[in-house]
Amino acid sequence: MSRPGTAGGQPGPQRAANRVSAPTVPAQAYAELAAGNRRFVSGIPRHPNQDAGHRAAVADGQHPFAVIVGCSDSRLAAEIIFDRGLGDLFVVRTAGHTTGPEVLGSVEYAVTVLGTPLVVVLGHDSCGAVQAARQSAATGTPPQGHLRAVVDAVLPSLRRAAAEGVDDIDGIIDIHIAQTVEALLGQSPVLADEVAQGRCAVVGMSYRLAAGEVRPVAAVPPATLDVPIDAGTPAA
Repeated sequence: MSRPGTAGGQPGPQRAANRVSAPTVPAQAYAELAAGNRRFVSGIPRHPNQDAGHRAAVADGQHPFAVIVGCSDSRLAAEIIFDRGLGDLFVVRTAGHTTGPEVLGSVEYAVTVLGTPLVVVLGHDSCGAVQAARQSAATGTPPQGHLRAVVDAVLPSLRRAAAEGVDDIDGIIDIHIAQTVEALLGQSPVLADEVAQGRCAVVGMSYRLAAGEVRPVAAVPPATLDVPIDAGTPAA
């Protein structure tokens, strides 16, 4: 599949301080997200790419630099916690960041059609989907309705945690994030090939609800995380 060309449309007027160019390689994309989260945590977000000029500029085409496969939890708003704006992030959310054909297809679209260089699996502490799966496994009682599909998708992570002797909820959530990273690559040969070719990377991150911080849990390839992160660099 062909790689994306130049962005369509002419950029409208906007404040130079709020204009941030998009990274084009995986390590830079990760560093940009991490720097944005630092700004969010410190209480000095820049709110880049959120003005009327940028809104007009991206109306004719999008070139997001990261796909966020995140949990649907209402406290996990990706553009806010990473201090980003319109056209920056391609967000796919399900309860417990579970994967299925629609999720995989959305990720493949962003990576192959839009040329997005980074896929992030974004989980968080106190995840209700993991807690529901844990309760279901403990009681032997599956939930009613379609919630069962969410719980069933999380159960392999619980079994992996048990096999590794991990019993605390935060440790189980980390394992579930890593499991989702592996699931994306294992279930999508398209994504796995993009990673093998060096055009994309997949990173698992965990968000702390009270502190607002994200931290890496897993990365393929691991070297994606080996970049300096400077939250104080002026926006380009």
